[in-house]
Order: sequence, then C-alpha cells, then structure tokens
Amino acid sequence: MKSLRDMFERIEVKNQLCTGEVREANCDVSIWMRSCEKEILQPIDGTVTGTVPEWLRGSLLRNGPGNMKFGNMKFKHLFDCSALIHRFSIADGKITYQNRFLQTKAFKKNSSANRIIVTEFGTKAVPDPCHSIFKRVSSVFNPSECWSDNALVSIYPIADQYYAFTEVPVIHRIQPDTLKTLQRINVSNYINIVNHTSHPHIDKDGTVYNLGMTLQPAGPRYIIIQFPRTSSKYDDNNNNITQEDDSNNLWKDKRRKDASGTGEDRSAFEEARIVGSVPVRWTLYPSYMHSFGMTQNYFIIVEQPICVSAVKAAACIIANDPVVKTFKWFEKEKTMFYVISRATGKLVRSFSAEAFFYLHIINQYEDQGHIVIDICCYKNPSMLDCMYFDALKNASSNPNYAKMFRGRPLRYILPMGKIPNNKNTNLVKLPTARATAFQQSKSTVSLFPELLSNIGCETPRINYDRCGGKKYRYFYAISSDVDLENPGTLIKVDTVNRTRKLWCEPNVYPSEPVFVAAPNARREDDGVVLSALVWGGQYVNKVALLILDATTWTEIARSEFITHGPVPKCLHGWFIPSQ
Repeated sequence: MKSLRDMFERIEVKNQLCTGEVREANCDVSIWMRSCEKEILQPIDGTVTGTVPEWLRGSLLRNGPGNMKFGNMKFKHLFDCSALIHRFSIADGKITYQNRFLQTKAFKKNSSANRIIVTEFGTKAVPDPCHSIFKRVSSVFNPSECWSDNALVSIYPIADQYYAFTEVPVIHRIQPDTLKTLQRINVSNYINIVNHTSHPHIDKDGTVYNLGMTLQPAGPRYIIIQFPRTSSKYDDNNNNITQEDDSNNLWKDKRRKDASGTGEDRSAFEEARIVGSVPVRWTLYPSYMHSFGMTQNYFIIVEQPICVSAVKAAACIIANDPVVKTFKWFEKEKTMFYVISRATGKLVRSFSAEAFFYLHIINQYEDQGHIVIDICCYKNPSMLDCMYFDALKNASSNPNYAKMFRGRPLRYILPMGKIPNNKNTNLVKLPTARATAFQQSKSTVSLFPELLSNIGCETPRINYDRCGGKKYRYFYAISSDVDLENPGTLIKVDTVNRTRKLWCEPNVYPSEPVFVAAPNARREDDGVVLSALVWGGQYVNKVALLILDATTWTEIARSEFITHGPVPKCLHGWFIPSQ
C-alpha cells in the first residue's frame, strides 16, 4: 500500500536526480496571456505541408480564454478571460481558420462599459452601478444567474446542436459554421441545479448525461441528469424546423411530443430528467467537480476534498467577490468514489482514497467484476494558483512553480464483488493490476493507485466513440510538466505496456489532442489526432492545425496561418465530421 503523497515525493526526487537540481519552469507563459484584438469572422486559408488524408473532412471547434483585459482593466486569472471560439474547417485537403467571441452576458456588459464590471472566477469587478446591493442579495436565491456566464471551457453536442460549457449551468448554443452565438440556455430552468460539469458523457444513441448538484430540503445532492436525443424547435438560424428539414439529420430521427398532446416538439432540455443521485458528504461544503465517469452499468462520481463553501458563496455574491474565495481544501480528508447504478439510479458502493485534486478523468470501464478508472491527479489544488497571471509572469523565477503544477495519470481499481472480512487481502483480482484495494472497516474500502506514466498529462482524450466507458488501451494528452526540456509536448500513452510516445517541436505549444477515427478502422488507434498549435515569443499571430498519425505518432500534415492579431491558446473542443 503506497501512499499517494509518497508517490509524488518520489517523482520529485527522481526529477532532481536526473537533473542534479530543482528544475524551474521552462514554459513560455506568454501563450496564455494573449488577447484576441480582432475576430476572424471570415475563414482564412492556411499553408499546408504534408498530405491531409482525403477522408478527413469536418470542423474542429475549440474553446478557451480569448482576452485578458477590457479597456485598462486586466483579469487576474486565466479562467476569467472571455470565451473565444475557434474553428478549423477541413475539406478536400485544405484547411481554413476563423475565430469569434462568445456573446455572453458578461462579455456584452464588459464590452459596453469598456471595463470589467462582471466578477469572474479570480477577478473582482468594478461594481455595476445598475446592480444594487438589494439585487445582489436577491440573486443569492438564483445562483445560476448571479455568477458570470462566461462559458470558456468546452464544447459538446446536445441533440442536434452545439453548446459552449462551463461549470455554471448556463450554456450557449453556437452555429458551427459561422461561430455565431445563437441562444443562451439556463439549464436550471429545466432541472433544479446549482452547477454542472464542463464534461458531459454522450451515449451511442446521442443521449447526453451530466453531473450536477441540486438543493433539496434534506440537503444538497449530486445528481446525474439525462438529456435524451430529441429534435430541436429551431435550426441554426433560429428558423422553425419542418419535417422535411430534419428528415436527413441523424440527430433528429426521434421526435418527442409534449404531454398535452398538441404535437409540439419538446427540446432535450424540456425532456431532461434526473436518473441518479447521492447526497453530498458535507452539507455546507459540496465538492468542486469538473468531470465524472460513466460505464455501461454505472455512473462514477469522484468527490474530491476541494469544496465550495456554501456560506462563503452567499457572502461572495453579496460582496461581489470572486468565486475562488469560496474554495476550501480539506487536505486531511479522503477523496470518495461513489458508484451509482444506471439501472436504478441508486448508490451501489462507495470507496475512499488519499486526498487528491483532479480536473479530468481519462476513461473508465468494467473488467471482471471491477471498475477501472484513470484520472489525471495532483497532490493538491495548487495548480489553480499557478494560473493567476501574476504567478504566470513569475513562473520562471519561482523554484516551486513546476512542483505546484506536478500531476500524473493514475489508475484506481474499484472491486465490485463480495468483500471478505479480511483487512490484509488485496481485493483487486485483475491479473496484471498494480493498483490495490483493502478493506479498512465493514463499510470502508480504501483504494491505492498505480502510475500509468511518469509524465504530467492533461486534457486527455481517447477514441471516445469506440472506447468511451469501455476497456481501452491508448489515451492522448498534452504535457503538464512545465519544466520539461520542451514543455510543449503531445503524449500518447499505452496503458497496457506502460509505454509512451512523444511529439514536440521547439517553441511550439499544442492544445488538447482530439482523435478522429479512420473510415472502417480496425484498431483503436487507427486514425489521426488533431491539435491546434501556437508559437511562443514574438510569433503571437501564428496558429496552425497539426495532424498526427495516431498509430505511429508522427506528423503527416499541418496547416499554418498568419493572422492579423494575437491568437491565444485554447482549452477543449469537439470535432464535427462532415456528412
């Protein structure tokens, strides 16, 4: 039984032994501190090198921080910047690029005032004179509308539409071709939730599931929300959809009628329902969650001990303070794993592990009476502090910066079979498993992870269509080790052989690697990986789309663009294949 803390300490010692000294941050942090000064509304052509596969056709949409200031006022944290949507369009061996700001309420208010008047994750805004103390007090009872709606994290489909997400349950529908913001949806108007994750799961039939939190008389609960595949009332231009319009759309072949029998189409949000729940461990301290797990038979909620103080949240709303002030890290508490049956919606079993912080679950699957779940883990949430702009500016001179950002991909294995009354028996029975689980008491099973690869991995992606929630072998990620010789590294990890392949280029910083399967693919990694590239230093107006062979991890093509202004680095996105 190896301590997680000991594991991270051994990693640091090993790093120092390799270099003979504590390694400082080697990343050009300016890539995160750029502001888009002028949108690219019309697609521009790129210069292609190599050969783009003939079968690769579609749009790669990206989301992320787009600017760090309004007027003379600057945001303090990376997560505060206004959402900028990027699009790479691929067809006939050619690639175009465009970008556009998401037209959120926060963006419109700040733009109109030419200063920051909406408080964000880490930035306290100048009070809006139209927003009195009485309005702020009343907004405590409508939390989904009192926080910023700046949805800068991810993009996911719901039914036949595409939405920009963040943790606040206000999402924005975008038009994939023009990147116009079409509609603002407050999910809490349909399901009683305070927040939800930025990373839903999508079943083969198009049904979407997300994890949220609701407030009930008995206390807060984590809930799993189902958004069924259904038709939308409007097309991307807000025109009424006719039966003829949707007859050729794969997502619109199931139409649902309202209970009154009038025959009107009901949206996925109107059809949303709760399909599982579990109570929050600490009533006044619900956990912060960015992602969750889903297999064929289970939902897995990983409740980490970084929490949002309910009392401080209400105080922050009234005082107009940033969200980050509500966070509290319970270092000595456990991280909990809750397994919920998809059939009944009830808690089946819970597990505990030494405290860790995470943003992204890589994948999860069932295997011979076990649930295997792989997570990008950190010893604590100090990496959030690393993304303040002041911390970024001083990263190279801070000897602890790289250590604060140190994360590793870990595997936890949850035994679902009968538990013997023996504390000395490893409950994990998978033949090649290195992760362990031991009974600590009648109701408690403690998990101890195994290291998948000794390199920092973030924004992980897999062959989701084939392996999401199923047994898999490969995942793709970007490096989170800012002290690597080349921190701009793309990583392919083989979870079976525990090997990895790296791609990097001097002064180049890739984004989340998105896998696209080849037609009639026979292997899990038969396809390509797409990643948006930006350059450090003076190359602020250069961006590219990289295409790697997912099997060999070698470059087969790229398209480079010279823009009329700076291009910031993005976070997450979605690939939409052409029909």
